Amino acid sequence: MHAYFSDDQLRHHGQTFMVAGEPKPIPEVPERAEILSTAVKRLGLDLREPGDFGMGPIAAIHAPEYLKFLQTIHDEWKTAGGSELVVPSIHPFDRMGPYPRSHIGKAGFHLGDTSCPVSKTTWQSAYASAQAAIAAARDVRDHGHKSAYALCRPPGHHASRDIAGGFCYLNNSAIAAQELRAKYDRVAILDVDLHHGNGTQHIFYTRDDVMTLSIHADPGVFYPFFWGHAEERGQDAGLGFNHNYPLPLGSGNDVFLAALDRALSMIDHFSADAVVIALGLDASQDDPFGGLAITPDGFAEIGKKIGGVKLPTVLVQEGGYVSNTLAENLFQFVSAFRATIAESPE
Repeated sequence: MHAYFSDDQLRHHGQTFMVAGEPKPIPEVPERAEILSTAVKRLGLDLREPGDFGMGPIAAIHAPEYLKFLQTIHDEWKTAGGSELVVPSIHPFDRMGPYPRSHIGKAGFHLGDTSCPVSKTTWQSAYASAQAAIAAARDVRDHGHKSAYALCRPPGHHASRDIAGGFCYLNNSAIAAQELRAKYDRVAILDVDLHHGNGTQHIFYTRDDVMTLSIHADPGVFYPFFWGHAEERGQDAGLGFNHNYPLPLGSGNDVFLAALDRALSMIDHFSADAVVIALGLDASQDDPFGGLAITPDGFAEIGKKIGGVKLPTVLVQEGGYVSNTLAENLFQFVSAFRATIAESPE
């Protein structure tokens, strides 16, 4: 297994966001990538520079207006007298009307909440994070490796085609899946993050070539609140190709693993040719978000079960915030995953 990461991914730091009307520190900090990198080294893997694959793979997922916004809004904001961080103050009722001309309108149009402020270096980090996902996908797709890991930071699964949210700007898991589609007819994205992968769902909701599955804390009372219910099954050609497994708050290993068995069974029925794992570690019992209660041993069992699928697999890092067991959770997951896929024939 090869692992990919660029130091450019450390350049973004959003500072604060609003929680219940109060500003709180954003937990998606550069330190989490540094902590995760210690687990990668403990696994005996080198973190490789991903290289630059250009805008094409990103533009295959995200709208051109949105990509232009991410690259230019900070300069436009500052020129108009704005602060160092682009933060929305108003949102449209819907996005069916004319595209906004004002920098304030654009911010409200493309930034779904306050957790995705745009700084001078945000685009550089988000772009580098996407390149890590592309490198991992091409490692599997073009070089015949069983698996690869992208240490993506910022994460991506809350970003839709044209809206950032939940600390996410570019949807790295979706970009990786689309890269795999150049070789594999049917790709599954399995999201094991604490939070529902609403951006990923949105991107593939009408497609039948990419199945999206998400195991997460109950969105009725937990972020992202509006999406992630079991009744959301896809639309048009994608009907039946989206599957959500919301869990009660505080659920531990047994409940999560039972949902994972159902999701893996669905991937089998889909006859997937390759898999992207949106690898959130924030379901940990020690994570500051505190929504679920997975132990390090639980993450090992999750990795073992996913490895047992025995398909070409790209691991894309999503959530997982600073805690005493963050590195251990990654180590346990990947160790068990690698041990299991090593049992399958080349």
